[in-house]
Amino acid sequence: MELKNKKAYFDYFILSEYECGIALVGTEIKALRNQSGDLKDSYAIIRNNEVYLLNMYIPKYDEGNIFNHEERRTRKLLLHKKEIRKLQKEVAEQGLTLVPLKVYLKNNRVKVLLGLCKGKKLYDKRESIKKRDLEREARRLQN
Repeated sequence: MELKNKKAYFDYFILSEYECGIALVGTEIKALRNQSGDLKDSYAIIRNNEVYLLNMYIPKYDEGNIFNHEERRTRKLLLHKKEIRKLQKEVAEQGLTLVPLKVYLKNNRVKVLLGLCKGKKLYDKRESIKKRDLEREARRLQN
């Protein structure tokens, strides 16, 4: 099981990455194990010295009952206090953004790869497109 946020790699420069846990309720883990979910347009904020993931989509579990989860609820990310303080300092001073890059299973636990990111300008995005097209062309010529 792995969900990737491809748009984040296009829209941001990733300065550093942090692996963190995520607090889920009953049916969310089952829905994620079914390879469903979406990280597009999701981001993290720091509130009251805790990190929260907003706007992550996990669909309702088909076999769930009336206790099914809300699809776009705010979820708490689990990090050490020292890491949270460091992130809080960097976000406040440098105006960086916390973006989830990947959600995956590790030892039967769901982990989130959180990126400390700086937004790209339009010309940076054009450069990324040009670079990607050149790499694609080079691979096509090799085959």
